[in-house]
Amino acid sequence: MSRTAPSAAPPGALSKRHITGVMTGLMLGMFLASLDQTIVSTAIYTVANDLDGLSLQAWATTAYLITSTVSTPLYGKLSDIFGRRPLYLAAIVIFLGGSVFSGSVHSMTELAVARGIQGLGAGGLMALALAIIGDIVPLSDRAKYQGYFMSVFGVSSVLGPVVGGAFAGANQILWITGWRWVFYVNVPVGIAALITVFLFLHLPAHHERQKIDYLGAAAITVGLVPLLLVAEQGRGWGWGSAASITCYAIGAVGIALFILLEKRAGDYALIPLRLFKSAQFSLSAVLNFIIGIGMFGAIAMLPMYLQLVKGLTPTAAGLLMVTFTIGIMSASIIAGRTISATGTFKIFPVIGTLLLAGAALTMGFVLNVDSPLWVPGVVAVFFGMGLGCCMQPLVLAMQTSVPPKDMGVGTSTAAFFRSMGGAVGTAVFISMLFSLAADKITSTMKDALTQPDFIKTLHDPAVAADPANKPLFDLFKGASGGLGSDNLNDTSWLHNANAVLTHPIKDGFSQAVDGVMLTAAALVFIAFLITLALPNAKLRDPKAALKEPTAA
Repeated sequence: MSRTAPSAAPPGALSKRHITGVMTGLMLGMFLASLDQTIVSTAIYTVANDLDGLSLQAWATTAYLITSTVSTPLYGKLSDIFGRRPLYLAAIVIFLGGSVFSGSVHSMTELAVARGIQGLGAGGLMALALAIIGDIVPLSDRAKYQGYFMSVFGVSSVLGPVVGGAFAGANQILWITGWRWVFYVNVPVGIAALITVFLFLHLPAHHERQKIDYLGAAAITVGLVPLLLVAEQGRGWGWGSAASITCYAIGAVGIALFILLEKRAGDYALIPLRLFKSAQFSLSAVLNFIIGIGMFGAIAMLPMYLQLVKGLTPTAAGLLMVTFTIGIMSASIIAGRTISATGTFKIFPVIGTLLLAGAALTMGFVLNVDSPLWVPGVVAVFFGMGLGCCMQPLVLAMQTSVPPKDMGVGTSTAAFFRSMGGAVGTAVFISMLFSLAADKITSTMKDALTQPDFIKTLHDPAVAADPANKPLFDLFKGASGGLGSDNLNDTSWLHNANAVLTHPIKDGFSQAVDGVMLTAAALVFIAFLITLALPNAKLRDPKAALKEPTAA
């Protein structure tokens, strides 16, 4: 008996016109989620100043991070039970509600609550978009479509700082304070996504009678919230403070309880532990976590270098990072089309992790205070290419290693581990940067005090009388006894002060960035070694396999 080709369209498959419509809506939703991660970061300083809550600004980021990360696996499991369409529409509505609330707040406390609501919606936007593509597009075309999604991520990571900086720098736009448009800009994009998905996404009714793992959801919340909290706030609290130790303890208990409850729940678990019996699934999950650490760390370090060391504005730094977008778009599309044609995926994470490690090494050894701007521009291309080779092949690997009924869980687990890695990477690397910078700047300033040109400028009465140099002289006083990271909380004065006197400070920052990137290179190299253990097999669509009749 002849066998049905695996690439055959499934019964009830959507037409290309409908897939294009669905893709448009899903890409708009993913654009919302990924843009919001970067557009707010460049505007939050202005927002906090306007709301008289500078000391509370980190809580706005923390609230979004916690709710988006914790809700991701919940969306995956619930969508497997109740269907993708209603959950995705609900995620857009929640995100829009949080955006409108965020744009209308009058205090940082309100903003933290509003950002938490936004995060509840964002948790479903990216994971469910990839799960829906897994539902409606056969594997032979899925890699190609998911490559376009990764391109959206790359575009938003560059566009966010540019748009955020522009809005924050405007006093008013259409009689509304400029920074509020950082949130209001989501409204038209979100409405367009909502209408498009509502009109085009028509999946078969899906109401599987299944228990909902409420205890598992509660346990993972108890486990993750304190760990994410300490990842974001630990630098200010102190990593060994009583508050941090309490968070570690509660988090460890919550995660241990979650594992016990998931084992007990079996197939009804929020993240069924049986999925980790697959080497392809478990190794891909670990890789998503490690690459998430390296990815968000690198994305944070490059703009930091461009702004602190090279003196670029957030907008200019974002524009220079367009080379990152070129890298991630080109590699994502090439990887997607190649996987669609051959079904082979392992080679791309192998190449991607090598590219990431090489880019981080290059940045660690080559980049310095006097490097021309084309150097970070080229490094950003290879960072982007490395991520483009890793992100969507690993999502595909996790999707195709689970049965069709677990598609939502498999996809959301990939997003969950990457999000967790991003939270850890951003918090740890930024904390490491400022800790290293304090020591490096103390050293470079002491060295500068032995140089005649520096001494001459330092004792120039005109330089000392210039108000722009006052923070600089205050910093010199602190350097005699060694700098603490608190001395570097505000560096806004750095590029208005005397260039000769600020050179050793910029040099110290540059050396600190180098140290962070060498650490990231070592971490990503570990990921490269793990990729070698991935099964050397072709991806196979589980849904197609189920439909194949057995031979007579």
